[in-house]
Amino acid sequence: MKNIFCFLFIGMLSLNLVAQNNKAKSILDKVSAKNKEYKTIMADFTFSMDNKEEDIHEVSEGKIILKGDKYRLKLMGVDTYFDGTTIYSYLIDADEVSIKEPDEDDDEALNPAKIFSIYENGFTYKYVGEENTAKGNYHLIDLFPDNTDRGFSSIRLKINAKTNQIESLKSIGKDGNNISIVLKKLIPNLSYSDSDFIFDTKANPDVEINDMR
Repeated sequence: MKNIFCFLFIGMLSLNLVAQNNKAKSILDKVSAKNKEYKTIMADFTFSMDNKEEDIHEVSEGKIILKGDKYRLKLMGVDTYFDGTTIYSYLIDADEVSIKEPDEDDDEALNPAKIFSIYENGFTYKYVGEENTAKGNYHLIDLFPDNTDRGFSSIRLKINAKTNQIESLKSIGKDGNNISIVLKKLIPNLSYSDSDFIFDTKANPDVEINDMR
């Protein structure tokens, strides 16, 4: 009899997990379809890093424009350009730009260009529940990396139930550093040229160039 109850309990847990996964997938499919309608995205956001053990709490305002796999990111005194092949990191205070190819060790999960499609590859997911606030209703979904060697254990997505848009994400770092990104404004389908994603060294002759390619 005890074994029967154990099997029933395990079966109920399995069915519940399948239901959670199916609900998460259904919501994420809607998010994906929504973002694929956009040719470009411009977003303002708040970036924060917290580490309780080290008593660290840092908050910065950022801005990003996206076009396909290209992006331009303004954050913490650095303008980062990616034209799909090359990364340009312009340190404003130092008046220096570093140029390199993407590194194989760069964590794709935290690639700014992937922020609105982060869940599409390399993750399993679980529907956590709903959060109802004065600003609206949200779905909470946890992502777990297939590659357990990554520097974080999970990422929580907060998705607007009405717009099917990711409004925040939080990664739980294995080193104690938890990173949060909260969307403040999003405008789709503005016009950007490919040159907007390349740092123009000729137009900035006084900038020191550190070419690491």
